[in-house]
Amino acid sequence: MPEPTAEDALPVNAAVSAPTLEGGSPIASILVVDDEAGIQESLEVLLSLENYSVKTAGNGEEGLHMLDQASFDLVLLDLALPGQNGLELLPLFKERQPDVPIIMITAYGTVDNVVEAIRAGAENFIQKPWDNEKLLADIRSAVARRRAEEENLQLKRTLKQRYNFANIVGKSDSMLRVFDLVAQVAPSRSTVLIQGESGTGKEVIAKAIHANSPRRDKPFVPINTGAMPSELLESTLFGHVKGAFTSAVASKKGLFEVANGGTLFLDEIATMGLDTQSKILRVLQDKRFMHLGGIQEIQVDVRILAATNVDLRQAVRDGHFREDLFYRLNVITVDLPPLRSRREDIPLLVQHFLDLYASENNFAARKLSSDAMRALMDYDWPGNVRELENAIERGVVLSSSPVIGAELLPGHITGRSFQDALLEHNPNSSLFDILEVIERRIIIEKLERCNWNQTEAAEQFRIPLSTLNQKIKRLNIEIRKKGRD
Repeated sequence: MPEPTAEDALPVNAAVSAPTLEGGSPIASILVVDDEAGIQESLEVLLSLENYSVKTAGNGEEGLHMLDQASFDLVLLDLALPGQNGLELLPLFKERQPDVPIIMITAYGTVDNVVEAIRAGAENFIQKPWDNEKLLADIRSAVARRRAEEENLQLKRTLKQRYNFANIVGKSDSMLRVFDLVAQVAPSRSTVLIQGESGTGKEVIAKAIHANSPRRDKPFVPINTGAMPSELLESTLFGHVKGAFTSAVASKKGLFEVANGGTLFLDEIATMGLDTQSKILRVLQDKRFMHLGGIQEIQVDVRILAATNVDLRQAVRDGHFREDLFYRLNVITVDLPPLRSRREDIPLLVQHFLDLYASENNFAARKLSSDAMRALMDYDWPGNVRELENAIERGVVLSSSPVIGAELLPGHITGRSFQDALLEHNPNSSLFDILEVIERRIIIEKLERCNWNQTEAAEQFRIPLSTLNQKIKRLNIEIRKKGRD
């Protein structure tokens, strides 16, 4: 095969229209490390049109020196370099600037090279001759992801300094208003009503209010009031004496007593029956209640936080919710925005959940491909943050490499079937490669359903356990611990 020339390596579509940016400072700094002057010049022109600041180096030694002198937002690193090649230089570059994303570029894109580069920490692998739009999309995605990581880290530091907020992520104006309101109401004794669609994080906000209140060292007790019938709910909330009902073989404290001095979080409060609502109202007014079947009043000091995903005013008009209780609860209202109205928070949330589930499963750090991030940004998220969290957890668990592609996201989010996404993502894959990826996914999903019990999974597959273990080893499936919540 003839040796590729510099001309062969130039981009497929060299003409690129200038971006619609308003001058100003460069949007990111990029280091290009390539020994061919034609490649350096081509990339410098292309990236400068996109308002990137570009520095070039002709070999690894020059590139390392530049990394010692300045910080970069991205490195484009050629595989075939004089002296040390790109794969040998990659860990050295990562030592200098661990967080900088590195995209490998080469005319020799073998599967082994790609796998080795990704495992060593490369962001992506671009084949020469490259397509300008694809290259620019990958660069934008890598730079945006690094900015999201930096913003997420800075945001967490800021929130930790200013508030004691755990697991609340966001930089949108609507979420910043929520942060400020939570910080204002947390130190008070006031009842707070948290409103928002399902999955917006109402319990997380309730925990933040408790954690920033004088009651932080006392119990935080959550209960989903819509998850149990009214009789059981009342017994759970108020407790009962022995013999209060058929199965009451012993007296039992209720959650109001358990939460004494702390906070009781009533989720889905609109689902409570009117009788239970009246008893909750009495506790709010008098701070007293009686056990079911009891005759002695019990005094408690409990702060009530309530949450709902329905319009309580409409429920009052419909006769399903007591008006007096509504006004007791509605002293201060925190309205949580749906995820679709704060899309700028999606990259921060994605990074938060990637870090969370990679750590939880003892995986190496994971990141999303540009196609996967675009799919997440385009989706409307009817299930809000909870749905996004589930999608990221699934991607982390099913991934066999540090980069999670769109094919590992649920089909209803990408709008494509798994097989279609796989073929589109890997158009040059052999049938064996495609079947191997599908086989890996099927085995992981079966193991998940069997709580990672390999013996049970092998029985359901109707294959010997030894065969399943061989497949697990061949497909590089990392076994998770059983009993995960």
